[in-house]
Amino acid sequence: MTGLAKARLAAMSVLFCNGVIYASWGTHVPTIKDKFDLSDAKLSLSMLAVALGGILIMAWAGRWIARVGSARASVVSGVLMALAAFGILLVPQYALLLSWLALYGATSAVNDVAANSQAAVIEATFDRPVIGSLHGSFSLGGMFGALVASGWQAMQWPNHWHLAAVCTLCATLSLSTARWLLPEPAAHRNEDGTPRGQQPLMPAVRRKLVVLGVLAFAALIVEGAMYDWTAVYMRDVALATGGFVSAGYAAFSIGMATGRFTGDPVRARFSEGALVLGSCALCLAGLGLALALPAVPTALAGFLVCGLGVANIIPVMFSSAGRIALANGVSPSTGLAVTTRLAYVGLLVGPVIVGFIANHFDLRTALALSLVGVLAIAASARGVFAFGHKA
Repeated sequence: MTGLAKARLAAMSVLFCNGVIYASWGTHVPTIKDKFDLSDAKLSLSMLAVALGGILIMAWAGRWIARVGSARASVVSGVLMALAAFGILLVPQYALLLSWLALYGATSAVNDVAANSQAAVIEATFDRPVIGSLHGSFSLGGMFGALVASGWQAMQWPNHWHLAAVCTLCATLSLSTARWLLPEPAAHRNEDGTPRGQQPLMPAVRRKLVVLGVLAFAALIVEGAMYDWTAVYMRDVALATGGFVSAGYAAFSIGMATGRFTGDPVRARFSEGALVLGSCALCLAGLGLALALPAVPTALAGFLVCGLGVANIIPVMFSSAGRIALANGVSPSTGLAVTTRLAYVGLLVGPVIVGFIANHFDLRTALALSLVGVLAIAASARGVFAFGHKA
């Protein structure tokens, strides 16, 4: 196995585990709603706790990852994330659950920034577009986690043992592939090989990263809503039963994985701008279908197409952020921290916004309004990304 293949597999393992755990938590949102007899508004507070944990840790995360290196940070944060997720369904009181979810949100956010920083290191080292397949592994993990949850629920096994099983699996997988992760480029290491601390960003560079972060924010509102609300939508709107409650998340994850694993060859041949525009069109068509015809078959088909569309928007933006940081002599985690801090507001607060709108109107209206951000991305793509054909 080549160095590129080993490094890609190790980074894919980190993001695969993040996806498995995120999906496993997401499919238990109805479980938590029933356990504590929550309204949509109170359920949104639990998602807000995850959001706050991630957002509050983000500024520190960039500095810590730059100091210890993305390889070590990916593994340490992955194990801590698994431990945090394991306890979610064991918490006996709702107030304590909010604090626990904030801890989970923090560890998940650090792991995501570290893994994306490692992806930027791999692309810079081998000069190959790989971040799509790395993000695809997150989607594959989401699909795997949702399918396992669906089977677990169909067998009516205890819910807390489900999280125990998947978290143990994920921690073991992350540790077993850790040795293949890459160190930071020589320009970002001290003479003894240890990573340098955070480097300052020039104002013009920071502005570029902020623009990418705002666009990523808009995309991740939709993605975050799909992660946390598809199970509720399938049960309460599409009137799914049994294992089909989790099947909506699985369909979305299948679309995401397919789009991301095929995204790198597309990005190598065509422009990033064309890829982003095509992705926006698929996202609008897919979620529009699921909302317009909320039966189980059409909802599943719509979530699948929506996942295919959302798939490559974030990889393109995160790859651009890491590339901008490296080109300006700073650690990729430093640049990614700026972009992902804004992006995570969309991913983590998006479901909360959807929940509050759903509480005042209905879930279909809330999800439809989330598509406004996708329209904004499509409208601004030509000014941000390059267009044209790559030979």
